[in-house]
Amino acid sequence: MRRPPLTPFAAAVLHVPVPERALVIGCGKGEAVLFLAREFPAARVRGVDPSEAAVREASRQVGLDPEGRVAFKVGKPGNLPYPESHFDLVAQLDGRLSVAEVTRVLRPGGHLVIADGRLSPTAGVWKTPARRRLARAGVEQVPTDSPGVGNFYVGRLSSGS
Repeated sequence: MRRPPLTPFAAAVLHVPVPERALVIGCGKGEAVLFLAREFPAARVRGVDPSEAAVREASRQVGLDPEGRVAFKVGKPGNLPYPESHFDLVAQLDGRLSVAEVTRVLRPGGHLVIADGRLSPTAGVWKTPARRRLARAGVEQVPTDSPGVGNFYVGRLSSGS
């Protein structure tokens, strides 16, 4: 049974410090981006999605944002339209992870959140191959104490990467 997409994401976000800049990869119509903007009112939050229609819809939901805290761009997970080490929080919901791109745009010491509402809570998100790829790229898993609230992974890019 599919859980609401924000359920595992909201549980994961409890395990990260307040970011200055955050990115949601595969943001769709912007729900996760708007959630982060509410949770972290001082952060600049960006969303990227390959669908132009989804980005247009997400942009319409922002409303008045004179400070430019929330913005959306068209882009693919494997070719993110942002500079290196730009974000201290990168999140991805329900999508294929590009470890190289995530670690390229994530600042050393920054956090990665991966959440998947498609799996059951006992399936274990990102068990072996993805975790090994993340570890090789310098992302260490952050221990969490929230089993059963959905599938998520929280990691931190080592400062030496």
